Amino acid sequence: MSAPLRLTDENGLNALIAESHVAPVLIFKHSTRCSISSMALNRLEKAVPYMPFRLVDVIADRPVSNHIAEVFSVQHASPQLLLIHRGACVYEVSHLEIQPREIHAELLALQ
Repeated sequence: MSAPLRLTDENGLNALIAESHVAPVLIFKHSTRCSISSMALNRLEKAVPYMPFRLVDVIADRPVSNHIAEVFSVQHASPQLLLIHRGACVYEVSHLEIQPREIHAELLALQ
């Protein structure tokens, strides 16, 4: 299992959006100050080891975190998982709603 790729700026977000037209992409918005966020990150790393995801540190990279909420018309939360497909957010959950079974189901539905 590889470490998640960091998403730190708008250029990276634009590249991610372009990539989502080829294959779905996961974004995980993480707070290093939140134990629920750490638990959700651990759960995500175990649940989706075959698919790299982008990690946004909502404290260190606040501007891109806010921009993600704006671009995809979702309310900011942390932890938060977004599934981006064909340039749009097709699935969004936060906190304890981040569940491996649902992530797998959403990914399978896009195939």
